[in-house]
Amino acid sequence: MNGPVSDGVIVDDSSSNSASSSVAAVSLSRYESQKQRDWSSFLQYLERHQPPLALPQCSSAHVLEFLQYLDQFGKTKVHVTGCPFFGLPLPPAPCPCPLRQAWGSLDALVGRLRAAFEVNGGHRDTNPFAAHAVRLYLREVRNFQSKARGVCYDKKRKKPQPPPAGHKATLPADHQ
Repeated sequence: MNGPVSDGVIVDDSSSNSASSSVAAVSLSRYESQKQRDWSSFLQYLERHQPPLALPQCSSAHVLEFLQYLDQFGKTKVHVTGCPFFGLPLPPAPCPCPLRQAWGSLDALVGRLRAAFEVNGGHRDTNPFAAHAVRLYLREVRNFQSKARGVCYDKKRKKPQPPPAGHKATLPADHQ
Protein backbone atom coordinates (compact mmCIF):
# COMPACT_ATOMS: atom_id res chain seq x y z
CA MET A 1 0.00 0.00 0.00
CA ASN A 2 1.38 3.38 -0.94
CA GLY A 3 1.49 6.09 1.69
CA PRO A 4 1.59 9.86 1.48
CA VAL A 5 3.00 11.75 -1.46
CA SER A 6 5.45 14.53 -0.69
CA ASP A 7 7.14 16.66 -3.36
CA GLY A 8 6.56 14.04 -6.07
CA VAL A 9 7.95 11.20 -3.92
CA ILE A 10 5.67 8.32 -3.04
CA VAL A 11 6.54 6.76 0.28
CA ASP A 12 5.78 3.06 0.58
CA ASP A 13 4.77 2.48 4.18
CA SER A 14 3.92 -1.19 3.84
CA SER A 15 5.82 -3.75 5.89
CA SER A 16 8.56 -5.68 4.16
CA ASN A 17 11.29 -8.16 5.02
CA SER A 18 13.97 -5.53 4.42
CA ALA A 19 15.69 -3.67 7.21
CA SER A 20 13.86 -0.48 6.29
CA SER A 21 10.10 -0.45 6.15
CA SER A 22 10.01 2.93 4.35
CA VAL A 23 11.12 2.92 0.73
CA ALA A 24 11.08 6.10 -1.33
CA ALA A 25 10.44 5.90 -5.05
CA VAL A 26 10.65 8.90 -7.31
CA SER A 27 7.90 9.24 -9.88
CA LEU A 28 9.62 10.02 -13.17
CA SER A 29 8.12 11.87 -16.11
CA ARG A 30 7.52 9.94 -19.32
CA TYR A 31 10.55 11.66 -20.88
CA GLU A 32 12.84 10.81 -17.94
CA SER A 33 11.68 7.18 -17.95
CA GLN A 34 12.32 6.88 -21.68
CA LYS A 35 15.71 8.57 -21.29
CA GLN A 36 16.69 6.01 -18.64
CA ARG A 37 15.50 3.09 -20.82
CA ASP A 38 17.40 4.45 -23.83
CA TRP A 39 20.55 4.96 -21.73
CA SER A 40 20.32 1.39 -20.38
CA SER A 41 19.88 0.06 -23.92
CA PHE A 42 22.93 1.96 -25.14
CA LEU A 43 25.08 0.75 -22.22
CA GLN A 44 23.90 -2.80 -22.90
CA TYR A 45 24.87 -2.36 -26.56
CA LEU A 46 28.37 -1.25 -25.48
CA GLU A 47 28.69 -4.29 -23.20
CA ARG A 48 27.71 -6.65 -26.03
CA HIS A 49 29.90 -4.88 -28.58
CA GLN A 50 32.80 -6.97 -29.89
CA PRO A 51 35.10 -6.18 -28.20
CA PRO A 52 33.10 -4.77 -25.28
CA LEU A 53 33.48 -1.01 -24.85
CA ALA A 54 33.60 1.18 -21.78
CA LEU A 55 31.73 4.47 -22.00
CA PRO A 56 34.92 6.61 -22.05
CA GLN A 57 36.02 4.71 -25.19
CA CYS A 58 32.75 5.46 -26.98
CA SER A 59 32.98 7.72 -30.03
CA SER A 60 30.55 9.08 -32.59
CA ALA A 61 31.38 6.03 -34.75
CA HIS A 62 29.96 3.78 -32.02
CA VAL A 63 26.87 5.95 -31.80
CA LEU A 64 26.38 5.58 -35.57
CA GLU A 65 26.80 1.78 -35.28
CA PHE A 66 24.14 1.78 -32.55
CA LEU A 67 21.71 3.80 -34.67
CA GLN A 68 22.23 1.48 -37.63
CA TYR A 69 21.82 -1.56 -35.38
CA LEU A 70 18.43 -0.19 -34.28
CA ASP A 71 17.19 -0.17 -37.89
CA GLN A 72 16.43 -3.89 -37.62
CA PHE A 73 13.71 -3.03 -35.10
CA GLY A 74 12.19 -0.24 -37.22
CA LYS A 75 8.57 -0.08 -38.33
CA THR A 76 8.82 2.51 -41.11
CA LYS A 77 8.88 1.26 -44.71
CA VAL A 78 11.69 3.06 -46.53
CA HIS A 79 11.72 2.40 -50.27
CA VAL A 80 15.08 1.82 -51.93
CA THR A 81 16.04 3.86 -54.98
CA GLY A 82 15.12 1.10 -57.48
CA CYS A 83 11.67 0.42 -56.00
CA PRO A 84 8.73 1.39 -58.25
CA PHE A 85 7.10 3.00 -55.20
CA PHE A 86 10.12 5.20 -54.38
CA GLY A 87 8.79 8.68 -53.64
CA LEU A 88 5.16 7.64 -53.18
CA PRO A 89 3.71 8.48 -49.76
CA LEU A 90 1.01 5.78 -50.07
CA PRO A 91 2.21 2.89 -52.25
CA PRO A 92 -0.59 0.90 -53.92
CA ALA A 93 0.92 -2.53 -53.17
CA PRO A 94 3.40 -4.22 -50.84
CA CYS A 95 7.07 -4.30 -51.75
CA PRO A 96 10.20 -5.96 -50.33
CA CYS A 97 11.81 -2.70 -49.19
CA PRO A 98 13.20 -2.76 -45.64
CA LEU A 99 11.64 -1.45 -42.47
CA ARG A 100 13.79 1.13 -40.72
CA GLN A 101 13.70 3.44 -37.74
CA ALA A 102 11.88 6.63 -38.66
CA TRP A 103 14.02 9.76 -38.75
CA GLY A 104 11.92 11.46 -36.07
CA SER A 105 12.38 8.52 -33.71
CA LEU A 106 16.15 8.54 -34.23
CA ASP A 107 16.33 12.29 -33.76
CA ALA A 108 14.40 12.11 -30.48
CA LEU A 109 16.51 9.14 -29.32
CA VAL A 110 19.77 10.99 -29.97
CA GLY A 111 18.43 13.99 -28.05
CA ARG A 112 17.56 11.83 -25.04
CA LEU A 113 20.92 10.03 -25.17
CA ARG A 114 22.77 13.34 -25.46
CA ALA A 115 21.03 14.52 -22.28
CA ALA A 116 21.55 11.17 -20.51
CA PHE A 117 25.28 11.22 -21.29
CA GLU A 118 25.67 14.53 -19.46
CA VAL A 119 23.37 13.52 -16.57
CA ASN A 120 25.50 10.41 -16.07
CA GLY A 121 28.75 12.34 -15.68
CA GLY A 122 29.84 12.89 -19.27
CA HIS A 123 31.26 16.24 -20.31
CA ARG A 124 29.44 18.34 -22.90
CA ASP A 125 32.57 18.81 -25.02
CA THR A 126 33.18 15.03 -25.28
CA ASN A 127 29.55 13.99 -25.82
CA PRO A 128 29.58 11.49 -28.74
CA PHE A 129 25.84 12.00 -29.29
CA ALA A 130 26.42 15.69 -30.04
CA ALA A 131 29.19 15.01 -32.57
CA HIS A 132 29.06 16.54 -36.02
CA ALA A 133 29.09 13.07 -37.63
CA VAL A 134 25.89 12.13 -35.77
CA ARG A 135 24.14 15.34 -36.87
CA LEU A 136 25.18 14.67 -40.48
CA TYR A 137 23.91 11.09 -40.28
CA LEU A 138 20.53 12.26 -38.97
CA ARG A 139 20.32 14.85 -41.76
CA GLU A 140 21.10 12.18 -44.38
CA VAL A 141 18.48 9.81 -42.92
CA ARG A 142 15.89 12.60 -42.90
CA ASN A 143 16.64 13.61 -46.49
CA PHE A 144 16.66 10.05 -47.83
CA GLN A 145 13.48 9.07 -46.00
CA SER A 146 11.69 12.20 -47.19
CA LYS A 147 12.58 11.35 -50.81
CA ALA A 148 11.88 7.62 -50.46
CA ARG A 149 8.50 8.12 -48.83
CA GLY A 150 7.48 11.27 -50.67
CA VAL A 151 7.35 13.29 -47.47
CA CYS A 152 8.57 16.86 -47.23
CA TYR A 153 10.49 17.73 -44.06
CA ASP A 154 11.13 21.36 -44.99
CA LYS A 155 11.20 23.65 -42.01
CA LYS A 156 8.16 25.86 -41.81
CA ARG A 157 8.87 29.45 -40.94
CA LYS A 158 6.59 31.16 -38.50
CA LYS A 159 4.57 33.94 -40.00
CA PRO A 160 4.52 37.15 -38.00
CA GLN A 161 1.27 37.46 -36.11
CA PRO A 162 -0.89 40.44 -37.13
CA PRO A 163 -1.77 42.79 -34.28
CA PRO A 164 -5.12 42.11 -32.61
CA ALA A 165 -8.18 43.79 -34.15
CA GLY A 166 -8.66 47.33 -32.90
CA HIS A 167 -5.02 47.56 -31.82
CA LYS A 168 -3.24 50.55 -33.29
CA ALA A 169 0.38 49.98 -34.14
CA THR A 170 2.65 52.60 -32.67
CA LEU A 171 5.46 53.93 -34.77
CA PRO A 172 8.64 55.44 -33.40
CA ALA A 173 8.48 59.24 -33.05
CA ASP A 174 10.73 59.86 -36.07
CA HIS A 175 8.34 57.90 -38.37
CA GLN A 176 5.11 59.70 -37.45
